[in-house]
Amino acid sequence: MKGERKVEIIEVSWRTVLLYVVIIIIFRFIGQRGINQLNVIDLVVVLMISELGVVAIEDTGESLLYQLVPILILTLIQIGLTYIQLKSQKLRRVLDGQPIIVIRQGKIDEKQMKKSRYNLDDLLLQLRDKNIGDIREVDYAILEPSGTLSVFKKSESKDKSGSVFLLPLVIDGIIQEKHLNLINKNSSWLFNELKKRGYKDVKRILYCSFLNGQLFVDIKNES
Repeated sequence: MKGERKVEIIEVSWRTVLLYVVIIIIFRFIGQRGINQLNVIDLVVVLMISELGVVAIEDTGESLLYQLVPILILTLIQIGLTYIQLKSQKLRRVLDGQPIIVIRQGKIDEKQMKKSRYNLDDLLLQLRDKNIGDIREVDYAILEPSGTLSVFKKSESKDKSGSVFLLPLVIDGIIQEKHLNLINKNSSWLFNELKKRGYKDVKRILYCSFLNGQLFVDIKNES
């Protein structure tokens, strides 16, 4: 009886060490996001792999190779989704969510807060975390998909031309119409400005922003 117990302890021990190494490698391979940056899909995968790892350690009566199969399947699914997300901004928005402006030009956007199920207490708490005691100090506040709050004070959120510059105008070749609206511009204006600078194809632009009346443009690597 003692011999069987000893063998079981040894097996649980080596399974624990092996699965620890395997799961660390998997998480490193999947991506470099911190815990506070995980989206819903990432969190589901982390929880499922963690649970499957615990089951594999405890259930010594089942083959470890068999128990690793669902972990590897989840890993492949996550890698596949990550690759597709790199190619598709629409899928990124579905899986990761979008930044939501909860304070716009010094006013709380109640509609957006209700939509994101984000209450005033949460907003005030996160503002205090940034040493902001009065909403009147804030020009724009953006609730990020990760749940963090990006805050731009009235003294720093506008450039010399009076335009809000905190959001990009082009991401992965896709024009961000909502962001253009924030600076009172439209896609026609953007096309004209890009053409003046020799950029004729928006799809070739990786990133574009507007600051102090100047466009910053980063072209995609063709390779």
